[in-house]
Formats: sequence, structure tokens, C-alpha cells
Amino acid sequence: MQQRTIGTHSVSAIGLGGMPMSIEGRPDRARSITTIHAALDAGVTLIDTADAYHQHADEVGHNEELIAEALRSSSGDTSDVLVATKGGHLRPGDGSWTLNGRPEYLIQAAKASALRLGVDAVGLYQFHRPDPNVPYVDSVGALRDLLDQGVIRMAGISNATIAQIDEANDVLGGRLASVQNQFSPAFRSSLAELEHCAKLGIAFLPWSPLGGIRRAGNIGEHTAFQAVADDRGVSAQQVALAWELALAPVVVPIPGASRPASVQDSVKAVDLRLTSAEITSLSQHG
Repeated sequence: MQQRTIGTHSVSAIGLGGMPMSIEGRPDRARSITTIHAALDAGVTLIDTADAYHQHADEVGHNEELIAEALRSSSGDTSDVLVATKGGHLRPGDGSWTLNGRPEYLIQAAKASALRLGVDAVGLYQFHRPDPNVPYVDSVGALRDLLDQGVIRMAGISNATIAQIDEANDVLGGRLASVQNQFSPAFRSSLAELEHCAKLGIAFLPWSPLGGIRRAGNIGEHTAFQAVADDRGVSAQQVALAWELALAPVVVPIPGASRPASVQDSVKAVDLRLTSAEITSLSQHG
């Protein structure tokens, strides 16, 4: 599969988002494991998760543990798989989300994630979402300390503005490896951040690259994407991911999945080479 780079690590150009396998409406554990195995078999070497990807208050880290189990039980070599997790965004168990960007909490959370993943150091650890009650430099400072202590190998941020990207990279001494923002045909307001990452050579990981769990099946509502899909004889989802990949060499979409068929369709996007005319049309009229 086509490769892209996060920090010093080479990964598949399409990753796997683990959230649908652990929140409301999730499949049974066996199907989730099968889905992750299908991704690995298809050549996926980037799996995205977070300690907050769970449904009930007493199962923090559900998705991290699921991914760790799938990697252990895989029949193939998983030594090159990069697991990216996040901390600082919490789910109390009542369906709501809360924030905790305190440095001491993030350090504790990163160490807990490493234990759940069964690793000596987290491959990529990302600050999940800015906490308005904590100075951003303090939260990112915790990532710097985690890097220096060897608890994590690479540091990233999520849901960040251009100013926060620059601030984080400065605090980390130029070691910011990734930015994970929402971006899809339906949500393009992070295009400026994507382009900024491209200039800096920082990996940009679009979350919900197909529009989110409830909207991923409706990419065809974007007529330009459906038109290209019909012309090429592929799914509109493949066209959306191929378009994102074409925007910059730092882009690594991480579509979520809860069925093997979804993963198998998504990875085909790396082989779909869009023409410049198609890219222009999708960018202007999606």
C-alpha cells in the first residue's frame, strides 16, 4: 500500500479509526476484532484510538484494549503498526464529553494508555482537544515532558487552529508529528490547517474523513463525488478519500469502521488516481 510519513514513522496512506467499535451502536467484540484483522490484512499500519472511545463510565480505554487484543491475536507481523491514541477528552458515561488538559492528568493518562496498549512507549500520543481552563502551552508542555521521559515516541495535537499548531510545535521544539482535525467533503473548515501542516511537513490526519459515523454512507449526496464515482465505477467513499490524499502528501485519512467490508473498500482509495480536473471539481463543487 502507498506509504506516508508521520514524524519518522512510515505508515499506510489510509489508517483505521477505531471509535465506531467502542461507542454507542458498537458491534460485538468478535466482529470488531475481525474488522481490525481485515485492516491489517489489507496493509493498514496506522490505527487511531483514544482513551475516551468507550460507552460506559467504567470502561475507559475500551477501544485501546480492543486494538491491543487484535494486534496480539493477528496472524501476521504487526511490528510496523503505529497505534495513535489521545488523551484530555473524557466521557463520564452519560453520553456527554468533558475536557481535562491539566499537565498532571495528561501524563497520568498517557501512562495508563501505554499499559492498556501493552507497550513500553506509546507510538503517537495526541492532545485530544484544547481545554479552555488550562493554558495551551501547559497542556502541550505535558507532551514535551512525556517525549523527554520516553513515555511516548511522538507527539501530536487534535482539533487545533493554525496558531495552536505553531504554538505546539514551538513548545515541542519542532517535534510536532501530527495534527488531527475534522475534515471531509461536508466539513472543510480545516483546509487552512491542512495546508499549514503541508508547509511545515507535519502529518495531517482528517478525522471523520467520510463525514462521521451517521453520514459516511451519504457521501453520494455530494453530487460531484458521486459523479466521479459513477464514472470510475467505484464507491463515492473511495473518491472522497482519494481526493483528501490528493490535497497534500502529509494527509493520512483515518476512516472509522465496524465491518471488514468498510475497511476493504476504504483502502482501495490509495490506488485511485484522480485527474487534476477531477480534483478541481471536487474541491470547488463537492
